[in-house]
Formats: sequence, C-alpha cells, structure tokens
Amino acid sequence: MGGVLSRSNHKSNVGELIEGSQSASCKRQRTSDSFWEHSPRLIPSLPDEISIQILARLPRIHHLSAKLVSRSWKAAVMSSELYRCRKELGTTEEWLYLLTKTDGDKLLWYAFDPISIKWQRLPPMPATAVNDEPKSGLSGLRAWNMVGSSIRIADAIRGWLGRKNALDQVPFCGCAIGAVDGCLYALGGFFRAAAMTSVWRYDPIVNSWNEVSPMSIARAYCKTGVLNGKLYVVGGVTRDRGGLTPLQSAEVFDPHTGIWSEVPSMPFSKAQMLPTAFLADLLKPIATGMTSYQGKLYVPQSLYCWPFFVDVGGEVYDPETNAWVEMPIGMGDGWPARQAGTKLSVTVEGELYALDPSTTLDSARIKVYDHQDDSWKVIEGDIPINDDSESPYLLAGFLGKLHVITKDANHNIMVMQADRQNHSVPSPSTSSNKIVHEVPELVLGSEANMWRVIASRSGGSAELVSCQILDV
Repeated sequence: MGGVLSRSNHKSNVGELIEGSQSASCKRQRTSDSFWEHSPRLIPSLPDEISIQILARLPRIHHLSAKLVSRSWKAAVMSSELYRCRKELGTTEEWLYLLTKTDGDKLLWYAFDPISIKWQRLPPMPATAVNDEPKSGLSGLRAWNMVGSSIRIADAIRGWLGRKNALDQVPFCGCAIGAVDGCLYALGGFFRAAAMTSVWRYDPIVNSWNEVSPMSIARAYCKTGVLNGKLYVVGGVTRDRGGLTPLQSAEVFDPHTGIWSEVPSMPFSKAQMLPTAFLADLLKPIATGMTSYQGKLYVPQSLYCWPFFVDVGGEVYDPETNAWVEMPIGMGDGWPARQAGTKLSVTVEGELYALDPSTTLDSARIKVYDHQDDSWKVIEGDIPINDDSESPYLLAGFLGKLHVITKDANHNIMVMQADRQNHSVPSPSTSSNKIVHEVPELVLGSEANMWRVIASRSGGSAELVSCQILDV
C-alpha cells in the first residue's frame, strides 16, 4: 500500500513552484487589472491550450485564490476542460469527503486535503420537497438514527412497529451516499414519510449541488457501489399501502449519459430456502452493505425480525454475465458487522478490508479477506475505537492506504492512516501451528506503531455518517 506518497510529494513540490508563480501573477494583476480583465487570453502571450495545462498543475487547495485573479481564470478553474486536462496529466488529487450530522439533525459535509492537511466546508445539501402523504406505516422513524450509512436498523424496525414518535420532516433521512466520476451523490431517502427517487449531485469543480435524473424506484437505506465508472444502487426499502417493503431491485447510473438502467434483482436465495412459510413471512431480507472487489459487486445480506438479525451470507453481481450468484461461504460468514444491519468495508490496492469492532469496548481489529482460502484474516494490533459513539468509525482508502475515521474520547474527529506493511498473524480461530498467508499487516502499539493520525478536527456531538473519496 506504499509508493503513492512519493507521487504525492512530487505533486506538492510542483504546487509550491506554481504557487510562487501564482503569487507573482497576482501582483501583476493588482497593477494592471484592466489589462487582465480585457485580455482575450488566460495568460498574455500564451495560447489558452498552454495556459490550461499550467492551471491544471495548480494544486486544488489554491483554486479559490486562482478564481480571484480574473473572470477568465475563474471560468477556467470551474470548467470541465480543466478537469479533463488534470486527468490526462495525472495531476488529479484524492480528497476525503466526510459527512457528519449534528444534534439538530443538520447534515454537514467537509473536504479534507491530505497534502496541505486542510479542511474545507462544503455548501449545504439542498432542502428537498415531496408531496405530503399519510404517515401510516412509517410512524417512528427518527431521522437522527437513520441517515445515510449511520442507519441503526433495529431502531428503524422499532419505528415501523409504532414504538416512537412520528417521522421528523428532515430531508435526506435514510439517503444513500455514493461517489463516481469526481462527484458526490445523495440518493433517495425519506422526507415527510414518503420514499424518494430524487438524486442530488455535488460537483467539486463548481462547488454546488444540483438535481440529476431520479432513480426508477423510490427507496431509502439502499446500498451503493461503483463498478466500471458507473454507480450501482441495490436494495433498501420503499413504502406501499402495506407500509415499508424491503426491495430486491437494483439499478445503475451512468454519469456520462445521466441515464438509469435496470439491473437484475437480487435473488435473496437464502431467504427462499426458509423451511416454513411462517418464517418466510416473518424474516425479511435486507442488503447490509456493498463493495466493489475484483471487478464484481459483493452484497452481504441479513434476515431480520425485530429485534433480531441473522447474517445469511450474501450475493455477488457479475457485470459480464449480468447475473447474481451466491457469495462465497467464508466471505459471507466472516464479514464483520459494525452495528446490527450495517457492514462496512473498503478495497485498497486490490485488498478487501473490514473492521471488526467486537474485540473490546474501546478497540477494534482490521480483517482482510483472502480469496484463495475464502476466509478473513485478523491483522495484528488493536485500533482505538470509542464505542460510546452512535457511529464509532468509518473506513476509507486513498493515497493507496487504508484509513479509519473515528472520534476520540474528547469528541475530536481523527483520520488515522495505516503507515506500513508487514506480515499477518493467525486469527483466534486458527491453529497456532498453522502457517497463514502473507497479507498486509497493520499494527498499532508501542512495539510497532503502524498507525498515525494524519488529521483531526473538533467534532463535538456530531455523528459520523459517511465518507467518500473524490479524485479531482
């Protein structure tokens, strides 16, 4: 997982050189504003094609200052042409985008630049509006328990049974978050007791949200994943006359055409094998996660009957055959769960990682999936996790390394990076004399500190909801 930092350092050096030239340009601007404003070219005496390539090498953290140079510079920095040029030159930068939720159920996005170690706040997500509908069947859904990936499904089901107050009218309640082609997406969710089909996109180039083509089915609590440059959405729940109904359907969004296409529904084959019709009616199948791994989409699943959850493996979507197959048994059985009904994972440098929070109340361990053995290997070393939080951690992969985002005992949000690699140790269920596959090892402790905090910020009472990586 190493090697990328050298590339990042190179970018930083390039940025320092360009920053110096930018400073000189700003001085010239102050002395000849009228010339800059009326010049037909971005940079006098240079063709615009060359000027765009110069601007494409400017680190993103300086784009705000570049917009102040002139109207033409502002237009260039906010153009898709500049983004395409950055991709061609290999000067795009990976930033971490973190979604939090405050006590007042307000959703706040923050962007973190790992090179400059700076945070920026994004524009607020737009207020959505749907037609008012009767709240029967949805009574009890509390927004602060059901936004994005911080969903607590046990609370949701308690709500479906009418054990809490009516749904608060908070937009994006239970929405899903995804990222593809350099943009963030907020999909579906509930508002005023109605499931929504709406999809909102945040474009970091223009720093604004706009609505795009809606999904074909209204859904909330769905799972998202990216494969071959397209955004897939599976599962979730919708509302019909009988109340909330779990969904087996799936669809895919092409960001280049703006079109949603149908994907075969998940079979939920384990749910079809229940011995009695009573159990089949009692136990409802749900998708509890989704990750892209080795060119396929892996969707772990559970059966629920409040307040109980039963893990039942999962299913795998292969885009080449456009079909679902059953997930390997070892993968499904060993997939760690963060909370009931939520399984987080991330793929970094081709390796699939998950975090198992069950070690102790104040620590957790990383697991990595070994596809040859169809098993999860425990990685040595505990990671400090403050389990008092409603959402104790998030996982992310950027700069070619695994990251854990969590809150410490002082309510500070920490971004921890796996700093080195080594060899793994046997999991507790493995015989002590058995030789285990060599996989990346992440160790945290006085004997070999393999984790380091690369950033922190005050979190207060804010809850961690979701994180995404944009390469822009």
